[in-house]
Amino acid sequence: MKESDLNWFRPLWRRVAITVFLAIWCGWEWFGTKDQFWGLLTGFALAYALYTFFYAYPRAKSDDDAPPPPEA
Repeated sequence: MKESDLNWFRPLWRRVAITVFLAIWCGWEWFGTKDQFWGLLTGFALAYALYTFFYAYPRAKSDDDAPPPPEA
């Protein structure tokens, strides 16, 4: 992802909201309309979102990751 994409997706609620939306849409396609094409398409999108947003997404740097201040 580009840096601008990473910054937009930085808040966890955005990544969760998109993933939940895809899960609901995928469930609707499989169980509501029984459309295999859109079910597979949204299923792959859901799998990609889960992998990208929660497994491979770069961790935010915390204070523990910062190098210690130099001693004088």
